[in-house]
Amino acid sequence: QVQLVESGGGLVQAGGSLRLSCVASGRTFSNVGVGWFRQTPGKEREFVASIGRVGNLYADSAEGRFLISRDNAKNTAYLQMDKLKPEDTAVYVCAAGKSLKASPWGHEYAYWGRGTQVTVSS
Repeated sequence: QVQLVESGGGLVQAGGSLRLSCVASGRTFSNVGVGWFRQTPGKEREFVASIGRVGNLYADSAEGRFLISRDNAKNTAYLQMDKLKPEDTAVYVCAAGKSLKASPWGHEYAYWGRGTQVTVSS
């Protein structure tokens, strides 16, 4: 069993930055892929970024503005978000994958956190 806890969300003005963290406990997640997704009311969960053993994946909306990374020694994954836009407002959720590969598909993740709210004002 893996427990994931996100932090680092908050209120920021458009153009600003936030760094989200996802800490895993219960089991090391150094041997699985990690993904970030976001959810807004009335919309489907949306893939943001994923980090695997080889290579990272980004949604088009995140490419060039967001950077996913991980520190396996700390069992922590990060999402650095720069040049934030109001449309980035959402609850950001991290997930631990079923395998080592990066993936944009939710069904390839076994464990999910509860999320952290990011609000970007215009």
